[in-house]
Amino acid sequence: MLDTLINEIPGQDDTSSAYDYDLVVLGSGPAGQRAAIQAAKLGKHVAVIEKRAVVGGVCINTGTIPSKTLREAALHLSGFLHRNAYGSSYAVKTDITMQDLMVRTDHVIRTEIDVTHHQLRRNGVEVISASAAFSGAHTILLDFADGRGEREISTDKVVIAVGTECTRAADIPFDGKTIFTSDDILSLEEIPRSLAIIGAGVIGLEYATIFATLGVRVTLIDKRPTLLDFVDGEITDALAYLMRQHRVALRLGEGVESVRRCDDGNGPRVRIDLESGKQVFTQKALYSIGRTGATENLNLDAAGLTTDERGRLSVNDNYQTHVENIYAAGDVIGFPSLASTSMEQGRLASCHAFGESASSFAQLFPYGIYTIPEISVVGANEEELTRAGVPYEVGKAFYREIARGQIIGDHTGMLKILFHIETREVLGVSILGEGAAELIHIGQAVMAHKGTIDYFVDTVFNYPTLAECYKTAAFDGLNRLE
Repeated sequence: MLDTLINEIPGQDDTSSAYDYDLVVLGSGPAGQRAAIQAAKLGKHVAVIEKRAVVGGVCINTGTIPSKTLREAALHLSGFLHRNAYGSSYAVKTDITMQDLMVRTDHVIRTEIDVTHHQLRRNGVEVISASAAFSGAHTILLDFADGRGEREISTDKVVIAVGTECTRAADIPFDGKTIFTSDDILSLEEIPRSLAIIGAGVIGLEYATIFATLGVRVTLIDKRPTLLDFVDGEITDALAYLMRQHRVALRLGEGVESVRRCDDGNGPRVRIDLESGKQVFTQKALYSIGRTGATENLNLDAAGLTTDERGRLSVNDNYQTHVENIYAAGDVIGFPSLASTSMEQGRLASCHAFGESASSFAQLFPYGIYTIPEISVVGANEEELTRAGVPYEVGKAFYREIARGQIIGDHTGMLKILFHIETREVLGVSILGEGAAELIHIGQAVMAHKGTIDYFVDTVFNYPTLAECYKTAAFDGLNRLE
């Protein structure tokens, strides 16, 4: 459970009477939860301010958890993972609806909200449902959601963990139904026949592959000429190939000139004009051009804080802003904007705020990208090592060569290890395929302890498992050296 991951000093209680609270956390997403519980474990009087009626932030309510649950529901109901064995027409349910997908999604969201609320309450964290705005560096004005009016509270330390909201271009006529953002997907009434997605970042790619798995004709549009430039190029090339195999049209290197609704007598549609002169007609359009820090209504000026053009805050290595008592963590500080890293940032922010020694393997955070197929990476990729002039070799394993890959029907998966030619230290791991986000932690653990490629050769893995890919890739890499 979450409690076991937090630094604890039993019996410590140095609550100061100078303020109402030792720590006020703005936002109850992954960063806010960890920041609040860590401070509570240090004996501090903590409050979490959440403007929503429920805790969990974007992660639980509209972002990470819903999208990943939708993915699992789509994979199950479509029968996608079993088609290699039973044929391309196989499906658990032939006419899948949004209601079918939402049954599973709603259940998971409710459960996660309950678990989060219970963890906060069990640790003595006060949860206040209100909108918050700074009135000073140590004072916050609350506007209660239940109509009780306003109240000012004081606090020694603050952690800003308000997360982000979808970036919306002013010239696009969003209606939440025909032209919408990822925050609106849970309210869709039906699965569209065709969908254009503007923006091929992580969110855009995840939804592109989810809807394509459901049989939707997807067009993916992005100004950038390649997908996910922080991921190994061989992995993204393979993903692009597989997406095209599932009828996803990739319009890369294409800027969008205009987006508008139209009705030609066959119902409302969306027309997208590209800067190249191309036109895309689609039933619905998802706008996914990044996210903006949810800081607009915090009255940051009163606390002496400013943001960049995307509403994000700058912090130092201790997650401290330039205002001494105010810290920030999670998506609101920008890259990498992952729930996993946000949790760790929140924990570390509280530790640093109250002088508790804490550290983390920050340079080895893994990416989990829940496309279909899944992608996960840790460490360096080939392009980065080449630019840095690091002598490296590559070891690869393909799921189709592994018994477990045949059993689960994943013939396209791949695991790739990069290691130093001279020291044989593992420098990076990239995985494409089922279970990638789980498998990556084996490589992450070895890298954290400066392990070499020989570790995988000498280790016995369970059989049949996908983890055997590490041993196969290690042998492949060492054979290349010879």
